[in-house]
This record gives sequence, C-alpha cells and structure tokens, in this order.
Amino acid sequence: MESRNVLLAIILSTTVLIFWAVFFEAPIVEQPSEEKQIAKNEDASSPSIDEGQKNLVNEITRDELVGDTKRIKVENENIKGSISLQGAIIDDIIFKNYKETLNGENKVIFLNPKNSSEEYFIETGWASGGNEKIKLPLGDTIWKVKGNSTLTPNNPVTIEWDNGEGLIFTKKIELDEKFLFKITQGIKNNSNKSFQFYPYAQITRGGKPEGMQIYILHEGFLGVFGEELVEEDYDDIEKEKFTINSSKGWLGITDKYWLTAIVPEKGNEFKAEFVAKNEKYRANYIIKNPKILNPGNSITNNINAFVAAKEVAVIDGYAEQLKIEKFDLAIDWGWFYFFTKPLFFVIDYFFKLTGNFGFAIVIITALVRLIFFPLANYSFKSMAKMKILQPEMIRLKELHKDDKVKLQQEMMALYKREKVNPISGCLPVLIQIPFFFAIYKMLYVTLEMRHQPFFGWIKDLSERDPTSIFNLFGLIPWDPPTFLMIGAWPILMGLSMYVQQKLNPTPPDPIQAKIFMFFPLFLTIILAPFPSGLVVYWTVNNILTIAQQWVIMRGTKVKTV
Repeated sequence: MESRNVLLAIILSTTVLIFWAVFFEAPIVEQPSEEKQIAKNEDASSPSIDEGQKNLVNEITRDELVGDTKRIKVENENIKGSISLQGAIIDDIIFKNYKETLNGENKVIFLNPKNSSEEYFIETGWASGGNEKIKLPLGDTIWKVKGNSTLTPNNPVTIEWDNGEGLIFTKKIELDEKFLFKITQGIKNNSNKSFQFYPYAQITRGGKPEGMQIYILHEGFLGVFGEELVEEDYDDIEKEKFTINSSKGWLGITDKYWLTAIVPEKGNEFKAEFVAKNEKYRANYIIKNPKILNPGNSITNNINAFVAAKEVAVIDGYAEQLKIEKFDLAIDWGWFYFFTKPLFFVIDYFFKLTGNFGFAIVIITALVRLIFFPLANYSFKSMAKMKILQPEMIRLKELHKDDKVKLQQEMMALYKREKVNPISGCLPVLIQIPFFFAIYKMLYVTLEMRHQPFFGWIKDLSERDPTSIFNLFGLIPWDPPTFLMIGAWPILMGLSMYVQQKLNPTPPDPIQAKIFMFFPLFLTIILAPFPSGLVVYWTVNNILTIAQQWVIMRGTKVKTV
C-alpha cells in the first residue's frame, strides 16, 4: 500500500508541475525632458536623468513617422531599417529572416519610432554635472551626417551637432553582420570653460507587448550586474522601480524570441534602473563618475547596443567575443540551465544531420532511453513482478483487512521473499521529469525551433497540434474553440499512456485504480496546448517504454506461495 501511495504521489506531483508550467510558469534612468535637461545632482557620484515626455495621443502611423524625419538607412544580412537624425535614436528595425506568422509574408517589425502606438527605441547621450546650465542634444535635436549616410557592416556613419556654445557633439555608429550597434559618442570643447559629463544609454518601450507568454518564461526587464542575473516583470516595475550600482554587466528588455540590450563601456561604475512611468517602460544606465572636459580637449564613450533575434549561436558568440558577463542568459534556459542548454546543442546537431527537428527529437528520445536502459530494465522488471504479485497482494489484503499492521508486515515479507522493490517502479517517472521539462523549455524558448515542421499537419513544432478531434481532424468544416483543440498527436500520446498504464500493476485500492484510469485522459487535455514537439517526444518515449516493458514482462516469471 505504501509503495502504491508513493507512486501515486510522484505521478500526481508530476501532474501538478505540468499544470503549474501551463498556467503559472526589469533599472531606469528616465529620459531628459524637452523643457529640462539635467536636474542638479544632490549626489555628484550618483547622477540621474530627469523625467521624460509624457505619452502623446495620436493616430500617426508607423510609416508616416518614419517618413517624417531625416534618417540614416541601416541594413545587413539580418536587419534593415533606419536611424532617426531627430534625436539620433535607433527606432526602425525589421528582422529580415523572420516572418510574423508561419504562412504570412510580413517580416517581424521590432523597433518603432517615438510617439507611435508601439514605440520602442534606443538612445544614447550625455548628462551634465555642476551648476552651470549646458545646452545638450535632446530628443528633438537634429543631427547632421558627416560623409556616408548609409550604415552597413563596412560603412560606419558619423553624425554631428554643434550646441553653438563651443561644444561639438559627435556619434560614430558601426554595425556588424548580425545585431550589434557600436556607438562611440564624443564631445569636443572649443570653449574656454571646463565641464563635467556623464554618458548614458537607455531603451524605451511604449506599452507591454501583445501576446506575452506568462509564467513559462521571463519576458520584461533583465540584466546582469556583477555576477547577479536580475529579471523583473513589467507589473513589478510598475509598482516599484529597480535601481542598482555595478561596475560590470549589461541590461535590456527581452521578449520570447527578441532582445534589446545595452552594454556600458568596461571599467566604469554605473547606476542602472528599470522604470515604468506614463505607460512607458525604460531600461537605462548612467556612468557614475564624470568625464572632465577641459578647454581644447575631447572626451569619448563607447556603448554596445543589441537589437537581436535570440539565436543561440549568435548570443553565445557575442558573450565570448565581447566578454559580456553571462550574456547567454538573455535566453531563458530556466532552472535546468545545466541540462537544457546542452540538450539543445545535441538536438541541434541531429537537426543539422537530418534536416528535421521532429526527427531530431525522435533520435534524442531514443538516445535517452538507451542511456537509461539498464536502470529502466531494473525498474520494469520490478514492476512486472509487482503485476504478477497482484493476486497474492489482494489475498493478503482480504486476509488482514482488519489488521493494518499485520498487513504491512506480510506485504513487506512478500516483497523481501520475491526480491521485489516496489519503489523502483517510480524510476521511469522520475527519469522522465527532467527531460520533460528540459525539452519543454527548449522547444518553448529557442528561436531555432520557431516555424520548424515535422511532417504532415505539423508545420511548427513550437506550436500546439493544429488539429482537433471535435471536427474530426478537419473533415467537418468547423473551427472549434481553443479549449476544444485536442489534436491527433495529443490523442496518440494519451492512448500510448493508457497502454503503458495497462502494463503496470493495478492498484488494489478502487479509488486509486479510478484515478489511474483517468490519468491518461487528464494528461491528454493538459498537454494538448503544449508545443507539438514536446508531445511528439512524450509519445515516442511512451511507445519505446511500452516496447521495453512488454519484452521484460514476457520474460519475467514469479512463483508465489
């Protein structure tokens, strides 16, 4: 009885975890206003940027906003768009290699101009220190292009602005082959005065993104400060802003597949903030120690800004090449990082070998079964013996139904005599749990899985099975509601689980037996919305388990007394 309760507890715990994963699984320096530049710093070692503009309510389209300002054209193999010369902000980026929908033609639009309905942009600049008011470039400042006006990997662009008071501001913008903007901003002092400046950078996003995936992965603010990974939800920052001081790290805003990030120049202590105000979300930093600009001299500051599709190889490459602390954590690998990420590389290898992620999942499932074959064999042999011992266990239960202590003693004696370990039957479930969640997480968060087909009706392994039993898998011209979308693969998974269950010992307790009987149906409904790649894994794993159990049971003979 105890062993059955343990097994039941494990299975129900697994169910709870799955249920939780489905239904339950960022600091900021605010933008300078047009009216005010930088407020006096009460603490010169900890400067801040003043409040930004309030939201403007308008009906101006994205195309109109892009067309209304002078711009620098931007393009490489992965992105295209432009940089606005009004404010010198990166605010128009489209991912060339990714479509919004599987069957659509529109490419993913990521960054949008200021004051658009979904504004999302990156800007850099200087804050001033001291008591003297300085005319600084702001959001409405029009910069001038010096020379080349098209930004490509082989053609950097330099822009300039003269404040008319002896200070000349410049920005040299470079673009690599992927998703990195390198910005070198400088100031030349032609006046007879000395000044203090604090370089800053910030990401601004208007409103939360549509279709956010909650609980399963993190979407919102994130950063690494020192050795600490910080993840903050939009809702949390709405309640209270986040501020931290650090001497190394990076910060940004992440979506499921896309990322904006800014990396301060190494060797400088900075204050970082995540802030929500006026329905705008900002992630930014400001260098804490001022740069002194004396007459006739110049100062510079370097900023790395990422507008990236979160491709694993690319993110890892930047982390290694630029020595960015834990930049690979921009992809939310979850609690099983040490397991999930290596598993991705294995599956990715088989994908490149076969050309199909579905086949790669099947191969990795078979390899997992092979690795744990000896352990699973021991477990299944024990379960087979338990099934054969069922009549004797029922007899003992009837014989000692009024004496629980005696029943337990006789049951333990039976296990010892037949050399059966009832707990070992739980091992197959325990073995599957980390793989289940690792594969689930990997399929859910990795961009490489997006829009990858298997065969037949499965066109995207990262999405649910598009068929439904309630319209006979498309034979009836009716689109069922979402909660009735129980596809062919989830049903096949449920059937395989039912067959597997029949090979296991039946609990003598009628209530437990009924719970076990409905468990495949329950799990079929729970797993129906999961990525079809995960359901394929679970189904194949069940089939391999059935085959292994069947062979073992045919060869297992137990005599009882």
